[in-house]
Amino acid sequence: MSNIKLDITKAACFLEAGAVKAFEPKVKAAQEALENGTCPGNDFLGWLHLPTEITPAFLDEIEATAKVLRDNCEAVVVAGIGGSYLGARAVIEALSNSFGWLIQDGKNPTILFAGNNIGEDYLFELTEYLKGKKFGVINISKSGTTTETALTFRLLKKQCEAQRGKEEAKKVIVAVTDAKRGAARTCADKEGYKSFIIPDNVGGRFSVLTPVGLLPIACAGFDIKQLVAGAQDMEKACAPGVPFDENPAAQYAAVRNALYGKGKKIEIMVNYQPKLHFVSEWWKQLYGESEGKDKKGIFPASVDFTTDLHSMGQWIQDGERTIFETVISIEEPEKKLLFPSDEENLDGLNFLAGKRVDEVNKMAELGTRLAHVDGGVPNIRISVPKLNEYYIGQLIYFFEIGCGISGNVLGVNPFNQPGVEAYKKNMFALLDKPGYEADSKAIKERLAKEQ
Repeated sequence: MSNIKLDITKAACFLEAGAVKAFEPKVKAAQEALENGTCPGNDFLGWLHLPTEITPAFLDEIEATAKVLRDNCEAVVVAGIGGSYLGARAVIEALSNSFGWLIQDGKNPTILFAGNNIGEDYLFELTEYLKGKKFGVINISKSGTTTETALTFRLLKKQCEAQRGKEEAKKVIVAVTDAKRGAARTCADKEGYKSFIIPDNVGGRFSVLTPVGLLPIACAGFDIKQLVAGAQDMEKACAPGVPFDENPAAQYAAVRNALYGKGKKIEIMVNYQPKLHFVSEWWKQLYGESEGKDKKGIFPASVDFTTDLHSMGQWIQDGERTIFETVISIEEPEKKLLFPSDEENLDGLNFLAGKRVDEVNKMAELGTRLAHVDGGVPNIRISVPKLNEYYIGQLIYFFEIGCGISGNVLGVNPFNQPGVEAYKKNMFALLDKPGYEADSKAIKERLAKEQ
């Protein structure tokens, strides 16, 4: 099968001649640092060759566990936050029927996501929906103490045991967690849950191709072997020995850093397929959490076109010229629908009669690209032959390796997230968590002075 393709011509034209090529030495050095483990955060490089290290036996084990859940559950709740759910959700939503949650044909369990917020209404409504249903839980957490996920899992565990009995609940609760440490590991061992390990050297946002992503994706009924095969082929296409001009991840890292150096501070991920919304959400976490450090980093944003052309389109066309776009374009949709003719033609659209809806969408895409480039917005285009497991696997690895290279070129550690801890410290202090007494006193005194 062919690979996804990268076109940077409509971005490079906004730079001086040879500007992208000039980044080749920096990109090569960055990729060699990843390969040799000499870059910052080198203890989190387990994702780098993960696709080719995955064994058929491992995938068989994932699929066997998924089958137990599929055979015994009407719904499966994936409890996780950030990288512990976004990758799985991106793949599942990209490949699912857009209205699958309404159809509920009995062939596949409904996949639900929780543990990613602390909304009381959300959790109440989730528990109400699950009443009387045979449901299972995939609890994804290295520590088992992340507030959002731990709170949700406690609720779901109690409800599952109450509705199905403790012994039956054990068969449909799966833990994806640390090999040895943490509350989730302790709970899994004590209760006898089937469990999978999150590798110590793989951070959450790079974990789609570990059980974190593979198990929920398999539960949804998708072919994880094809997903991994796509990632394997992209790993080869982006290998260190591949020439710069043929390496899509190297070029992507180069052009975005070149644009950043010219004041393009915001990258907008664009799609023309509603199913790709959560691919953009996953991408935003991957790049935002990896590069937003040391007062540096391109801000990752996203839009769903053509929908957002009627809202954000004005700003993108005529607003401050600090942006560039990266467009994911699906060459061939899965389904076919022709535009009908109408005798009265009140809407004046008979000129489209007989055309595929996708042809109209493609012309909207091309027309938008022309308009935005004319308006001063550099455009990168990623062309994906079809929306299936194989090409989604390619896309995942392409963005991961591109992120690792790009972050190293930028001069940050792409694999840590020190800024994420600040809100947690304040929240725990405000909730009077044991061990935070001094912080609690200090923050309450501060708030009293501000009133």
